[in-house]
Amino acid sequence: MAETKTKVRNIGIPNVEPPEKTCNDIHCPFHGNLSVRGRVMEGLVTSTQMYNTIVFQQDFLSLVKKYARYERRRSKKLAHLPPCIDVKIGDTVKVVECKPLSKNVSCVVVAVTHSEGAQEE
Repeated sequence: MAETKTKVRNIGIPNVEPPEKTCNDIHCPFHGNLSVRGRVMEGLVTSTQMYNTIVFQQDFLSLVKKYARYERRRSKKLAHLPPCIDVKIGDTVKVVECKPLSKNVSCVVVAVTHSEGAQEE
């Protein structure tokens, strides 16, 4: 019998390969019908306790004009995690904007760089 392959979409982001696992999530950019557009962000995963959602942290520099110096700041954002992508706390993820999926989630995870000290939850 011939193997049946599920369709995998090209999401149009360079240097992002589709995951080897497949899923039936309609909000997966690779196996569902979610279109991605807008910013491509990178961040550090800080929590995976929500269902199909992660919290990631972005670090950035902010200029303090009075002292002509930069200070480090961070912001935490939420992103949808498709079941075909495995993520642990401490991993670096590539996240892309999409349509709003809930009140606070309007991004989706498309790639993961596993770190050596990542925790399992």
